[in-house]
Amino acid sequence: MAGELFSVADKVIVVTGGLGQLGRQFSLALADQGARVAVLDAKVDDATVSARFGERARDKNLLFLAADITRRKSIEAALAKIRQPWGAPHGLVNNAALDTPPNAPAEENGPFESYPEKSWDAVMEVNVKGVFLCCQVLGGQMAEAGRGSVINICSTYGLVSPDQNIYEYRRKAGAPFYKPVAYSASKSALTNLTRYLATYWAGRNVRVNTLTFGGVFNNQDADFLKGYKARVPLGRMAREDEYNGAVIFLLSEASSYMTGANLVIDGGWTAW
Repeated sequence: MAGELFSVADKVIVVTGGLGQLGRQFSLALADQGARVAVLDAKVDDATVSARFGERARDKNLLFLAADITRRKSIEAALAKIRQPWGAPHGLVNNAALDTPPNAPAEENGPFESYPEKSWDAVMEVNVKGVFLCCQVLGGQMAEAGRGSVINICSTYGLVSPDQNIYEYRRKAGAPFYKPVAYSASKSALTNLTRYLATYWAGRNVRVNTLTFGGVFNNQDADFLKGYKARVPLGRMAREDEYNGAVIFLLSEASSYMTGANLVIDGGWTAW
């Protein structure tokens, strides 16, 4: 049965960055399919959870936990709180990431030659070290249990260079705007971390795959959308719910022979 093939029912899944735009989507989609989901984020309080999840915040199969993924002890503390009611996790979605937003200070969005070292360090700390530590602590628990699936969330900008022409409209308006280097470099690093762990944990039945996304619509300005959509064969950005199926697939037995792979869902961006 197709439903059983793609089942994540009763699996314990950890989603980092779970209060963000995509993290919320993944958490709810998995919970809807019967998974028990530990939603990790840097800051978790009742007001924020209620604002992001509404009535769903009361779901018994959603567990909201504060965790600093750049600190091993913080991840270990979160794991202890997960294990107490549910046991060792079956899946990990390394979704938490730091990017430089368009409204960041000018020096962060300026030319490569003057990109701040502290900005580079901050992005690498979350996007690479954070994933490394979560894999050590949470993935290590899965390896000890002899089963599991890890998904490292990547980006098209980890496979190909950002198309700086999309931001030409900002430069013409007097803002020296370039998509910064750190995000691309950090996401590229995850591709080989995935391959390393896929081979390292293969004998313990833990699968590790990369899931590479294109841009997600989030009320970006009209000029940006015009440039972005022209670059995508499907002619649009992704809806925030369009990656849920891939996450469920990679966490389920439907992908039981898939490890060390990179599943690209980008509207065709990297086909050109």
